[in-house]
Amino acid sequence: MQKQELTDFLKGLFPEAEFPENTQLPEMVVPAEKLHNTANLLKSDKNLAFDYLISLTAVDYLKNMTVVYHLESTQFRHVLVLKTVLNDRENPVVETVSDIWPTVEPHENEVFDLFGIRFNNHPMPRRLFLTDDYGFPLRKDFQDEVNIIERK
Repeated sequence: MQKQELTDFLKGLFPEAEFPENTQLPEMVVPAEKLHNTANLLKSDKNLAFDYLISLTAVDYLKNMTVVYHLESTQFRHVLVLKTVLNDRENPVVETVSDIWPTVEPHENEVFDLFGIRFNNHPMPRRLFLTDDYGFPLRKDFQDEVNIIERK
């Protein structure tokens, strides 16, 4: 499916989702509580077949944090950017999608390590690079007094 055809199809399946315009790739923003069900349908629907998770990352906007999934259908060769916004900066949590795309496990651990976003029901949550007490260096409010790192 081309971008507009894919977007129109997704709008029919996910009426509660938002579809930002003027983006390079088709984008869909879903509420955090609907992420897991949405991801499951994106993979299992025979017209979509998003069977490949290309990447997972996050973005800190100071007011909220956004988790960003890049998905591809290896059968149909279409791509989708799936996003969910987390408004709780003190305890950012979203459901894992590791039962849908098992290769996401290290990506979720990396996002936790660098942003502090937790993934409920992750099979082996842990920090990959940093010690448990270090903080989350990709947050815009991160400060490290010892190494003189400050983000504003």
